[in-house]
Amino acid sequence: MADSDEYDSYDYIFKVVLVGDSGVGKSNLFSRFTRNTFRLQTLPTIGLDFDAKNMVIDSRTIRTQIWDTAGQERFKALASTYYRGALGALLVYDVTERDTFRDLERLWLQELRLHACDEIAVILVGNKADLRHLRTVSVEEGRAFAERHGLGFVETSALDSTNVDAAFENIVTEIYRRVSQRSIKDYHTEDGLPGDTRPMTLLRALSQSQQPEPHKPGTNMRKCCQL
Repeated sequence: MADSDEYDSYDYIFKVVLVGDSGVGKSNLFSRFTRNTFRLQTLPTIGLDFDAKNMVIDSRTIRTQIWDTAGQERFKALASTYYRGALGALLVYDVTERDTFRDLERLWLQELRLHACDEIAVILVGNKADLRHLRTVSVEEGRAFAERHGLGFVETSALDSTNVDAAFENIVTEIYRRVSQRSIKDYHTEDGLPGDTRPMTLLRALSQSQQPEPHKPGTNMRKCCQL
């Protein structure tokens, strides 16, 4: 991980969203990874929370934008706009609440398919794994669901930090793998000029209501989410 004073220097920016029912622990996964904090009592996210963290993969500095979206039904119309430009998603359920597991297919996979990039990388995250005595969804069920839908899979505990870093690092590594496998000819500068072989790519499409990061001089911004 890069230090915060290195945030002005990076090679890629990847947008990653957390999706799932309200109460599954998305906000604590978000805060544990970005700030190493955890709150036993948290208020539901209203609309969206945002932070970023740098990672280094293959000597490339990757700035990961992490968007914590609201899980309540009444905010779905608002939250869906934030799928645009996302290259990765953590699909989160609570291993102690079976309804949150059922809603993955009924609600959240449909949301991703409807609003996100077709080639978005997705990892299934079973959170609150520390609550073993309250578990209602087995590891085997989670793994089977992930395999059926072609997703990565990990169980986490935001409370004790188990696998939290691994979940985010795995999704960013998968995005980087997909991006790096693409030929440079698939990437175009904003003005359409060929021959730009710089690795920087800003793969996001933000609405005017979102707060984009300051434009880095010399950086070409693409407004699609194609890998």
